[in-house]
Amino acid sequence: MENTSLYIMSAMYILAGIMHFIKPKAYLRIMPRYLPYHLALVYLSGVFEIVFGTLLLFPSTQEIGAWGIIAVLIGVFPANIHMLQTNKVKKTWYIIALWVRLPLQGFLIYWAWLFT
Repeated sequence: MENTSLYIMSAMYILAGIMHFIKPKAYLRIMPRYLPYHLALVYLSGVFEIVFGTLLLFPSTQEIGAWGIIAVLIGVFPANIHMLQTNKVKKTWYIIALWVRLPLQGFLIYWAWLFT
């Protein structure tokens, strides 16, 4: 079961990282204004997700990958808060999803920490 969880997490971050390159506009919309170089940061975070997600797959680099994922999750947390604060969508389900996303970050950090 532990390996399945690890493979799911790895695939999730690798795919999320790839999406930064396929759909960068989606990530640009949630970038806080106070950060510079939005497009570069979107691509950089995508690279980090791909690299750290891949590092999770190898026992010799699994711990580095897990700590890297934790760092990325902490690093993107301000974008999640910004997304909630600047939301203009009035749909209830979307607002709930934005609020659920915040504590979900804690769960994702814990999940990665299990592999450190």
